[in-house]
Amino acid sequence: MRRVGYRAAKRVMDVVLAGCSLIAVSPLLALAALAVKLESPGPALFGHERVGRGGRRFTTWKLRTMVHGAAEGASEVTAGGDPRVTRVGRLLRALKLDELPQLWNVLRGEMSLVGPRPEVPRYVALFAEQYRELLMVRPGITDPASIAFRHEAELVAGCADPEREYVDHILPEKLRLSSEYVSQASLGKDLRILLRTIWYVLVR
Repeated sequence: MRRVGYRAAKRVMDVVLAGCSLIAVSPLLALAALAVKLESPGPALFGHERVGRGGRRFTTWKLRTMVHGAAEGASEVTAGGDPRVTRVGRLLRALKLDELPQLWNVLRGEMSLVGPRPEVPRYVALFAEQYRELLMVRPGITDPASIAFRHEAELVAGCADPEREYVDHILPEKLRLSSEYVSQASLGKDLRILLRTIWYVLVR
């Protein structure tokens, strides 16, 4: 019963905070989208398929940070210094502004503000057993794994095979942290994760 109450309260928090945040950052989003369009041809937004709660697939939205078409048939892992990333894209990634359109995913009920980060179908298939529990909840914009691996691009930058490094070492640790979060989730913990995320993005 407590879990049902938590999920209901979490959804109310998601809708209120995501809605207010979208209104507050809409001028910033418009400026960022304009900068993306002015630097390179193509749409300002980039949609990518992810696996959500119950194994349902959905499209996550981000501000485009790479040259148009760069992600087609390429690795899902982006290392630091990747030439596909534009100058504006590097700034957006550093400040995590490219993630802001996912507030719309939160309002639609596809994501939560806090929860395990959604992954692409093929990585979920590789770790099907570990994802069994994680796919029982809405994926999130941030979680403990997102904070711990906030410099992920730099971690894989010096690797001969960034994707292999991600699959063999980084993703398993992310899954462990996400599983730990799911087993201990509460509104208080969610608020602390949100505040820590804001602290690391804006202050540190």
